Amino acid sequence: MIVNDRITDYIQSLETSQGPVLDEIEKEALDQFVPIIRKETAAFLRTMTAALKPSAILEIGTAVGYSALQMCRVMPEHCCITTIEKYEKRLPIARENFHRAGESGRITLLEGDADVHLKELAKKGCQFDLVFMDAAKGQYLNWLPMVLDLMPKGAVLISDNVLQDGDIIQSRFAVERRNRTIHSRMREYLYELKHTEELETSVIPIGDGVTVSTKVR
Repeated sequence: MIVNDRITDYIQSLETSQGPVLDEIEKEALDQFVPIIRKETAAFLRTMTAALKPSAILEIGTAVGYSALQMCRVMPEHCCITTIEKYEKRLPIARENFHRAGESGRITLLEGDADVHLKELAKKGCQFDLVFMDAAKGQYLNWLPMVLDLMPKGAVLISDNVLQDGDIIQSRFAVERRNRTIHSRMREYLYELKHTEELETSVIPIGDGVTVSTKVR
């Protein structure tokens, strides 16, 4: 854990029910070892969504739809979410979860590679006030320029799992060999976020690490 386990447990203990549907989706995902955002990250995402009041949200990495539905709970009624997922086995589950929650009308699920869809969205002139990135960690750096093209000035990018359970501070030789490429790419991504002039970025050690980047120019 990035922070003291007792603090994390206490923070999570403060959370109330998300409602029967989301509580059930969360339980199903955890029982089946599907990676979903942690409770404290979900609370943070909801808070940011409520504060920003976006009219259009882009999510990269749908999984079973849990995080998209978290945003649906607090986003304005007119807001819509476009979410991208590559893993075929999760697509029908996400669709069913959106239906169960009564949110199918406000969520558009795009199937396939994010690279392809991001370029298509740019060609269409789409713009998003809030972007939530939570997919293949080794691809964050590749997606960043395309994501920025879809963000007007003032838009916010939230990226999850950036501290890799604290491994990010280790030398690449101190992490498992199979994780070294992702480790290096995530370090590059964080450096890019902090050194890109059009972004103002904060790195926040909650959950598995979150960054919040506002497009300032």
